[in-house]
Amino acid sequence: MHGHGTKDPLNRKAKNFWKTTFRLIKYMSPWKWGLLLVIIFAISSVIFQTVTPKILGQATTEIFNGVLLGYKQMKAGQHLTHLPIDLDAIKHILLIVGSFYALAAVLSFAQQLIMANISQKIVYRLRKDLKEKMQRLPISYYDTHSNGDIMSRAVNDMDNIGGTLQQSLTQLVTSSVTFIAVLIMMLSISWKLTLIACITIPLGLVTVAVVAPRSQKHFAAQQKSLGQLNNFVEEDYAGHTVVKTFNKADDMIAEFEAENERYYKASWKAQFISGLIMPLMNLVKNIGYVLVAVVGGIQVSNGTITLGNVQAFLQYVNQFTQPITQLANLANTIQATIVSAERIFEVLDEPEMHPATETKPDIQTDAKLEFDHVKFGYTDDKILMDDFSFKAMPGQKIAIVGPTGAGKTTLINLLERFYDINAGAIRLDGKDTRKFTREDLRGHFSMVLQDTWLFTGTIYDNIKYGRENATKEDVIRAAKAAHVDAFVRQLPDGYDTVLNEEASNISQGQRQLITIARAFLADPEILILDEATSSVDTRTEVLIQQAMERLLQARTSFVVAHRLSTIKDADNIIVMDHGSIVETGDHQALMAKGGFYADLYNSQFADEIAAQG
Repeated sequence: MHGHGTKDPLNRKAKNFWKTTFRLIKYMSPWKWGLLLVIIFAISSVIFQTVTPKILGQATTEIFNGVLLGYKQMKAGQHLTHLPIDLDAIKHILLIVGSFYALAAVLSFAQQLIMANISQKIVYRLRKDLKEKMQRLPISYYDTHSNGDIMSRAVNDMDNIGGTLQQSLTQLVTSSVTFIAVLIMMLSISWKLTLIACITIPLGLVTVAVVAPRSQKHFAAQQKSLGQLNNFVEEDYAGHTVVKTFNKADDMIAEFEAENERYYKASWKAQFISGLIMPLMNLVKNIGYVLVAVVGGIQVSNGTITLGNVQAFLQYVNQFTQPITQLANLANTIQATIVSAERIFEVLDEPEMHPATETKPDIQTDAKLEFDHVKFGYTDDKILMDDFSFKAMPGQKIAIVGPTGAGKTTLINLLERFYDINAGAIRLDGKDTRKFTREDLRGHFSMVLQDTWLFTGTIYDNIKYGRENATKEDVIRAAKAAHVDAFVRQLPDGYDTVLNEEASNISQGQRQLITIARAFLADPEILILDEATSSVDTRTEVLIQQAMERLLQARTSFVVAHRLSTIKDADNIIVMDHGSIVETGDHQALMAKGGFYADLYNSQFADEIAAQG
């Protein structure tokens, strides 16, 4: 699928691991007391759990000693009705063990509850900061980053961080503390047995170090293969008509099967090799277990260690390798989380749109909009406008024309201050547009673009988006003016018809009319129109043209024209080529000049006549 345009963070390394780690920790500082409590609870829970096997071993020792004493007494000829086992001592031990396990469970539950709450708050704040930052980023950021990449940061990377904070952070604390606590408890019983148990650790680490990278390599191949397979399926389904038309179905199936075979092999190898880790770790653990049991048994018979302590020690051996495996697994997860954090911090560190420092003084003018010796380029070495001056009077229709890629959208980007100019001034009613906040400035404009942006929701909500405080009557009036009302009333749910994600349950022309209705409702002073109606039937095109004409009345407008025949009546025409403005003037003046516009118009006119002929 074409969804997220980034690789899985699991397959990548952080550029600056420790710097990002400390920054993430600093970001979590408002919740430091809660996090400290979580760590205290986690450590306490582990200690209670770790101490209990040794205490429980005392009960076994009591029973064992009672049985031995009983046999001695029976050998001495005493008549026994029951063995001399101190049951009160055993009850006392079991009560302590039960209390410790209960306390450990309560503390473990409490720390998970607190951590879940804190991690959600941290991720909520991170998402909020990212969202606010996205609004302050210049348009150039969105021009250079794909939607998939931005989506991946906002969704996948956030989920990575949230999941790690909720589970892996406490896991890291508990695994580390468990390892240390178990080692201390083992040493408190017998240093010799601890030495035997520790021999198995290098064996376990070697096993993980040898097997894990091999499985990682196959998992990466599996992910890559899965991506290609998804891509293949998506393309095949999207273009199934073309595939069938050209009789390529059999070729496609053969290609799919080859890709599927690659995926199967990579998956099988990845699962097989990663599946070896646990059995091998268990084998290593069991070797240690048997060695401890044998040596411990010999020591019990020699009387150098109690049976209860050997029993406790065997439990510790069981617990000993677990935190090592957990820490090895956590290393990958934490690496992935730091990569995710780094990717989010990268966005938060991006340079923002700054309020303009240099502005020009206000002037008295009749012009609605004025370009005053404007100089602009996306980069300093690529200047598109060097000294451009131009006036749009109230109610005038200004057309922007030029071949595809001529930079017609550049002008719109400057009008709405998506980009700031390098020199000169753009004035609205005589006031430099840099003196307005971007929100205030954009409140004077409304746009109807070639890409009809509609969101998932009802037709009514999509129109009302133009002005939030509009009444129902206002919405209906705007819909009637844009010829929307007529087709909406024919829909089963009328204005409550929910548009799906691509708004594909209505036609392209109807979508365009809804965006015009939205502009009617917004009732702007200045209108920006992208009058492309190439993928619309003739009848709807007439309706769109009528609606646009009505919308333009008594408004200053900038029309990005694709068909030059539609803008003969424009008050002024800005002609662009290769990003620069080459000519300005009305239709007659430009035709008389016989320059770039005249060539453009004549070639298009000839094409239209040829098409009709």
